Amino acid sequence: MEHKPYGPYEAYIKRPLDFCLSLGALIVLSPVMGVTAVLVKTKLGSPVIFKQPRPGKDEKIFNIYKFRTMTDERDKNGDLLPDEVRLTDFGKFLRSTSLDELPELLNILKGEMAVIGPRPQLVKDMVFMTAEQRLRHSVRPGLSGLAQIRGRNAISWEGKLASDLEYIQNITFLKDASIVIKTIFKSIKREGITDGDLATALDLGDYLLINGIISNSDYERIISDYLEHYNR
Repeated sequence: MEHKPYGPYEAYIKRPLDFCLSLGALIVLSPVMGVTAVLVKTKLGSPVIFKQPRPGKDEKIFNIYKFRTMTDERDKNGDLLPDEVRLTDFGKFLRSTSLDELPELLNILKGEMAVIGPRPQLVKDMVFMTAEQRLRHSVRPGLSGLAQIRGRNAISWEGKLASDLEYIQNITFLKDASIVIKTIFKSIKREGITDGDLATALDLGDYLLINGIISNSDYERIISDYLEHYNR
């Protein structure tokens, strides 16, 4: 998976700038994060931080950090209840204001993410992507990105992935700065949080299956490979 930096900004400035910005944001926003952590602990319990494997640069798997937004409610068989049941009003508030995303500043500080880049999707989503679409993983995933300012979860998977590929072709300071500004306005307006009436966005594999883009046999084969290689 090869990606040649577009220019000096991407090659030499973007990562140091991301480090400085994330460190500064952690310091400035530490009171907000502290209050949010206490509220999550009180309303949703432990753990306060939700960790989940995501594919990063060059498809290296890392754990993304977020504030927890769901309960651990289970049915009589011990299986987790659907997302729409476990996602509380408080959790919806955290997501709509993007407060749940603040711990990702630690991922940026560690070099696993960038301020701007393709959003890190599920590992399960990655295995359903085409070889071209997986080129999005040739750069660090971002706290926000081109797909987020174009509609976040309200746009189609095709739109998200096409935006990611468009972004990595021309990474510049002005483009990143523009996305940061537009992300702030999107967060204030709370736009594109959900996928239609769904509590959470539809996984890529389920989207492809429901829309007849892949067959049941292909879906089951890809899921089997995913479970064998990534879900041990």
